[in-house]
Amino acid sequence: MTENLSDSLALDATDRCIINTLQTGLPICERPYAAAAEQLGITEEGLLSRLSGLRDQGFISRLGPMFHAEKLGGGLTLAAMQVPDDAYEKVSTQVNAYTEVAHNYRRNHIFNMWFVLATETPEEIENVLVSIAEETGYPVFNMPKQEEFFVGLKLEI
Repeated sequence: MTENLSDSLALDATDRCIINTLQTGLPICERPYAAAAEQLGITEEGLLSRLSGLRDQGFISRLGPMFHAEKLGGGLTLAAMQVPDDAYEKVSTQVNAYTEVAHNYRRNHIFNMWFVLATETPEEIENVLVSIAEETGYPVFNMPKQEEFFVGLKLEI
């Protein structure tokens, strides 16, 4: 989600409820959006339309499953970049265009852009990182995990 306090004021109560509810996941069933919409008290079409609008307005960047890539034979890593402020939005757009980028966030640190990369095979990680570096013109630092922790995070808005 890419919002600040002033952006959140533009959301209506239904949008807030959608974001708060779907942060914990979609129902596992044949029609998950229909089931979620019923839980929210709206139609499936209404939910899909609102999700599309929230994405188009930049309130959410993606809605999808989180898989344990390594258990499925894939690769997973955390990467960081040092991007000048005047190039940040352009580079962020370039990085986010990669389907392997699960999420990207800004930090108040010398390495101000951090993103999670998930690939179909562990060997692809290096190829994608090199491609991002070549496309953006900035080095990408690979920080593979050494130990895994599960931390549930839900940001009420």
